[in-house]
Amino acid sequence: MCKIIAIANQKGGVGKTTTTSNLGIGLAKQGKKVLLIDADAQGSLTASLGFTEPDSLEVTLATIMGDLIIDEEVEPGEGILHHEEGIDLMPGNIELSGLEVSLVNVMSRETVLRSYIEIVRESYDYILIDCMPSLGMITINAFACADSILIPVQAAYLPVKGLQQLIKTVGKVKRQINPKLEIEGILLTMVDSRTNYAKDISSMLKEAYGSRVRIFANIIPISVRAAEISAEGVSIYKHDPKGKVASAYDSLTKEVLADGQ
Repeated sequence: MCKIIAIANQKGGVGKTTTTSNLGIGLAKQGKKVLLIDADAQGSLTASLGFTEPDSLEVTLATIMGDLIIDEEVEPGEGILHHEEGIDLMPGNIELSGLEVSLVNVMSRETVLRSYIEIVRESYDYILIDCMPSLGMITINAFACADSILIPVQAAYLPVKGLQQLIKTVGKVKRQINPKLEIEGILLTMVDSRTNYAKDISSMLKEAYGSRVRIFANIIPISVRAAEISAEGVSIYKHDPKGKVASAYDSLTKEVLADGQ
């Protein structure tokens, strides 16, 4: 059984891309077959995995979804890039912005990505989708095909406030398009554990959402080393294997794997 997890938050800069790549590579290290999908027009996931010119790639998620919209045949391995740390990537780039606009007039516009997932899912144990920081059509497509949504939240007051909108959207997609959709959990990122502030945010989250949504036991600490990896094209496990962020993502991977049992 392949599990599909969308990593989403309509606010940018909360660690979505870092979480997608490090959780994906963490799962691969545990022997799982993993596909990462870059569903963000900025192509940050693609660039952070070492494909530094996303806009010059010939086949990307936009190309594939465009083909599916006009009923073109799509081969399972088409456009998929392989990363040295054992994961596959369906890259994303700026063309997704144009696709977002044209999806509005497409029949079954919420389920184009789902059609793609149906083609590739048999080859993988996990598919992780890095969503763009908005609740637009491409993100709704990700929600429509996901089993669950993992929400990274920066340990600060405003991003926590913005969660209500996201949770509402998830509820709406669950009711109208994808009844199996669940929230995997809220993951606190960029936590500076030396301050009380992070503790306050954490308890505020538990108070507001803890009864309805799981809040991951593992938190991702703030770290300069983690900020450097996007320039290196490798995961935190390779860049700083003994550091606290690698250890936090390793624990998160185990938490996610325990769910899949």
